[in-house]
Amino acid sequence: MSFFGKLRDRLFNSSKKLEEGLDAIIDDGGQIETDAEREAEAPGAPATAQSEDADPASAGEALAEQALAERALAEQALAEQAQQAAQAARRAEAQRLAEQEAERALADTRARDAAAAAQAAADDAKAQADEQARLAADPARMQAQRQAHDEAQAQAKNLAKADAKAKAEAQAEAQAQADAMAKAEAEAKAELDAQAAAAQAAADHAAAMARQAAQDSAALAAREAKERASREKAAAVAEAAAVAKAKAEAEAKARAEAQEQRARAEGAEQAAIAARQAARSNQIDTPHDVASNAGAKPENATPDTSLGKGAATPPSPDRPGLIGRMLGRGRAAPVMRRALDDDMLEALEELLIASDMGVDTALRVVANIAEGRMGRKVSTSELKSLLADEITRIMDIVAKPLPLYAKTPQIVLVVGVNGSGKTTTIGKLASQFRAAGKSVVIAAGDTFRAAAVEQLQVWGERAGVPVLTAPEGSDPASLAFDAIEKAQADGVDLLMIDTAGRLQNRADLMEELAKIVRVIKRKDPDAPHNTLLVLDATTGQNALNQVAIFRDLAAVTGLVMTKLDGTAKGGVLVALADKFGLPIHAIGVGEKIDDLDAFDAREFALALTGAKT
Repeated sequence: MSFFGKLRDRLFNSSKKLEEGLDAIIDDGGQIETDAEREAEAPGAPATAQSEDADPASAGEALAEQALAERALAEQALAEQAQQAAQAARRAEAQRLAEQEAERALADTRARDAAAAAQAAADDAKAQADEQARLAADPARMQAQRQAHDEAQAQAKNLAKADAKAKAEAQAEAQAQADAMAKAEAEAKAELDAQAAAAQAAADHAAAMARQAAQDSAALAAREAKERASREKAAAVAEAAAVAKAKAEAEAKARAEAQEQRARAEGAEQAAIAARQAARSNQIDTPHDVASNAGAKPENATPDTSLGKGAATPPSPDRPGLIGRMLGRGRAAPVMRRALDDDMLEALEELLIASDMGVDTALRVVANIAEGRMGRKVSTSELKSLLADEITRIMDIVAKPLPLYAKTPQIVLVVGVNGSGKTTTIGKLASQFRAAGKSVVIAAGDTFRAAAVEQLQVWGERAGVPVLTAPEGSDPASLAFDAIEKAQADGVDLLMIDTAGRLQNRADLMEELAKIVRVIKRKDPDAPHNTLLVLDATTGQNALNQVAIFRDLAAVTGLVMTKLDGTAKGGVLVALADKFGLPIHAIGVGEKIDDLDAFDAREFALALTGAKT
């Protein structure tokens, strides 16, 4: 069996094969074309298929998105309220500072007035003293001056008391205003906090209700889908039973008619035999007639067609017999067709996305299929052929074998995440290169995983290729350096370096890989000449993230896709080709040493879609 024969048998071993999905799209709502439609339709008229019911969880997702939007609006309202509260607080603080400044200015003014009054009183006192000294001889004047001085001092004291009282009242009023403002601010803040808490509680309640509604909707949709599937299955079984019954009745009727025709033919033949025997008896009874009729054939020797009135006549070569017409022989088998419309395109998009092809690639493929074909009818085989053509067009440009160079040793670095199949891929490639006459050496650079070296040694023995090793836990970059030196000294054609599996989100392990690349370039600035990223097809869309990160870190030059014989849906390979355009050198569909071969775009497309050609 050829490799791509295995591919057809093993590829996409899943309950949701793309091929089965394409059949379901046409069967769902399609109609068996009549003879008139088949004659009117041009052969190979392009069309597509219609979608089944929408995703059961779509309603739930819509409710969840609505809840998230409402929560975002609530958070925005809270932020606006907080901003308004902050602005009000800043305005209140500015007003309070302005009032304090005004109070300080008033107090300063009053202090200056008091000082001026005191100075004036002092000046008056001095003037009075001088006047008293000058008029000491006049007792009456002295008495008047003394009285005026006393009155002035009393007035000054009264003014000072009044000023102190006014200042105290102003300070008390300012303190009361400040306390009132602080209380108002605290009340406003408490109210805003209460509103924010209420809004948050409402948003959380709405989100919880939306999640519950989504779960209920999804459960209801799942139950409905299950019930619908059961009904459809029962209907299909009943229809199949009816068809089988009709076919059995038709076959029984055909057998009965055939037996009746055979009986009539046998009766006609017996009548003809009896007629010939009677003729011979007549000839014996009248011998004088023998001579006259010796050269003539007895008239009754030919059976009368009237005796075989019910006998079967041979069918014309261009028209099938009765049984053939009843069983549909001699004409084309009925074909299920469906008109290409928006619902059918949506169903095809969902099927391609579910097969790991990705949203962007699926939309592009569906758009190309629909171009110029809207409204036309398509059969399952035609839809598969159209899809296979589009996939071939995308993948033809990346279907390239691993290049071999004249320079030796050609260094091939193999990278990938844990469990992607790097070790088995290296063993299979080494076996193929050795079979092609190349000398190959493998460096077991996975010194981290337990038993990784032993596993690679087993594959090296199967391929007949030596394996260079280092103690477990040693520096893989040092092993790569030593392996390059040995390969150069021995004149080896290819050196394949295995690396430890690492997740793309482990920065420390990715840095270790970068170190291996730097060490290799110290020995050969052009190396590694090939960096192969081995991908596990069962990882689905995560393979896109792996390619993006490993390409930036290790300058990946080509891809190898493994485990297409598992539960993979295969579409991720199309998405990789469409997004990155990296060469796809080989694909694997099994554990045997010959279950890896060069990638062929057309064979892959045919195996993926189930198309015939």
